[in-house]
Amino acid sequence: MSPRTALFPGSFDPITLGHLDLIQRSLVHFDRMVVAVGHNSDKKYLFDLATRLRWLQELLAGDSRIQVLTYEDLTARFCQEIGASFIVRGLRNTLDFENEKSIAQLNRDLFGVETFFLVCDPGLQAVSSSVVRDIVLHGGNPAPLVPAVVARGISALKTDSSL
Repeated sequence: MSPRTALFPGSFDPITLGHLDLIQRSLVHFDRMVVAVGHNSDKKYLFDLATRLRWLQELLAGDSRIQVLTYEDLTARFCQEIGASFIVRGLRNTLDFENEKSIAQLNRDLFGVETFFLVCDPGLQAVSSSVVRDIVLHGGNPAPLVPAVVARGISALKTDSSL
């Protein structure tokens, strides 16, 4: 029997406590998980790809079931490349569900890839990468919303005046 492999895609700009919660909770259901940083050349990121990858690798290095990759293709096509039958998506609210539902249906119909939805932990429902970026850009402290390695990295980047 082949391993049940899931893809957890995102920009992870930056990775948040909400992302980590979803990854850990998903591992109960899958043998292998690929956490992949999607790259969109049209999108402006706050943190460069190398930084985002470094944070993910540091945070997830302790679990041999997790692999960290990058991709530029369609997410469902990337699933086929890596042998993933599932995409993991977190839902914070009904708007997230409405946005994800049609994509999930197309991924299943066109590529045979199912979407596995997890409802976010209520305590992390307000946490998103865009909220964290906004806090950082306005000089706030994102530490309560991100893993310690990310908070330290953001602090170091601020000190280097890269942000």
